[in-house]
Amino acid sequence: MESDMGSKRGLRPSGRREVVLGVAGTAMAAGSGATAPGAAQAPAPPTALALPPSSRAAGRAVAELRDPILRISRGVWAKAELSLAEVLSHAIHLRELEAAAFRVTSRGTAGVPTAFVAEWRQGSGGPVIGYLPEYDALPGLGNAAEPRQAPGPTGTDSGHGCGHNMIGAGCTGAALALKRLMEAAGTAGTVRVYGCAAEETEGAKVYMARAGLFGDVDAVLAWHPAPVAAAGLVRMNATNNAKIAFRGRTAHAGNAPWEGRSALKAAELFAAGVQAMREHILPSARIHYIYENAGVAPNVIPDFAQLWITIRDLDRPKVEAMTAWLRQIAEGAALMTQTRAEVDVFFGMYDLLPNEPLARHLHRHMEAVPLEWSAEEQDFARACQRAMGVAERGMATSLLPFIENGAAGGSTDIGDISHQVPTGVFIWPTLPLGIGLHTWPVTACAGMGIGDRATLQTARILAAAGFDLMTDAALREAARADLRRRREGLPAFVSPIPTSRTGPLALPPFLTKTGGDEVVSGMQPDLG
Repeated sequence: MESDMGSKRGLRPSGRREVVLGVAGTAMAAGSGATAPGAAQAPAPPTALALPPSSRAAGRAVAELRDPILRISRGVWAKAELSLAEVLSHAIHLRELEAAAFRVTSRGTAGVPTAFVAEWRQGSGGPVIGYLPEYDALPGLGNAAEPRQAPGPTGTDSGHGCGHNMIGAGCTGAALALKRLMEAAGTAGTVRVYGCAAEETEGAKVYMARAGLFGDVDAVLAWHPAPVAAAGLVRMNATNNAKIAFRGRTAHAGNAPWEGRSALKAAELFAAGVQAMREHILPSARIHYIYENAGVAPNVIPDFAQLWITIRDLDRPKVEAMTAWLRQIAEGAALMTQTRAEVDVFFGMYDLLPNEPLARHLHRHMEAVPLEWSAEEQDFARACQRAMGVAERGMATSLLPFIENGAAGGSTDIGDISHQVPTGVFIWPTLPLGIGLHTWPVTACAGMGIGDRATLQTARILAAAGFDLMTDAALREAARADLRRRREGLPAFVSPIPTSRTGPLALPPFLTKTGGDEVVSGMQPDLG
């Protein structure tokens, strides 16, 4: 989930057991019952509920669809395209969906050229269940499917160090399997697949939510790679992303510095203001930034400087309050240096609202899928751990107990959806214990048997849960009631993206040209 499964701490005390999500979504002890990274895992307690028969049926359907599901995962892994440039990767998903008689209802969805919506419908009426495949890669994490750092197979330095090739294949594969289950049972309803481009940067889900594309959906389901298998009531933070620019006046720094007004000095004063602000923000808040532009030469007074800053906290009101404070700091820095400040809040996300009925239902289906790995896969995992200098404990082999109260400092673009429609998310092992996301071992595991096995397992879990939602009105109503309860007293949903912004800030030029975007819509790319 967003690159931001990053540094995480507990957010608030509770009388219930609280679990803090660590650097890769691992459950860490903050009370009884949680499991620390690298620690031996106790088996999950047996459930008193019989496992739904849909699990076995979904397992059979996924086994029959093994080839197209793994074509998606392996194809996207090999292409390893960065956010907002996933031209081939999104086409790989569409190829398999269209081959299975899904109708593509939207391309370049909500202003994101590599996003899409596809659906399959049977009968009249019925529920609408959505899946959220992702497929963008990360820079600098290209790696061969080997338990050591080695160049990726295509020569690119980008790689799926967050496992989005598996997320995408698991979600799209679940949609294909759910279609088969519905055909066999004669179930009326709609299976909808939202192609979620650019999760690592300016996630398409936020633009889709702003466009109201989830208004008729009964529930959405998704998953994310991790070193462990878990589901529960996990919160993630709301966030804003802003560019803070200062414009001054250039001059020769040696001959006549008094003629200039340094934008860099304004940026430095802004950063100092942020440091002073940190003493007075809530423990749950996060502020982090980089300098994107700080001048071109030391003997030229910089007339332009820019920072990129991210602000996080528990919910939108808290984030908006911090953002307003940062605007004041920028204005103050500009006044102190006789420069001009520009604040562009170009992207933001809501906090993730968990949904207890969906989380518990997913957990039941996770219990039905054994966490078993071949000897070769466990050896591969231990070799990755050895190379990374962590305990050689291999892959997780048991499901964690249901997380009653989880907290994460990071953010996800699923948050916006979770405020509009019941949303179920879980994590599943695709990387060795003790390894963090956004590292080369994640890319390596994603391109071999570990990744294949996890992709098929998650497709089974998601397809089975999707079929239950299609056929169980009580489950759907319980999920809706839980969302209403969690939203009670909150302000109405308003997208954090400015209405003036029609698409992501960082769209590549080749996807934004005029005269018809044949790169996305007309050409037939070689998908391999």
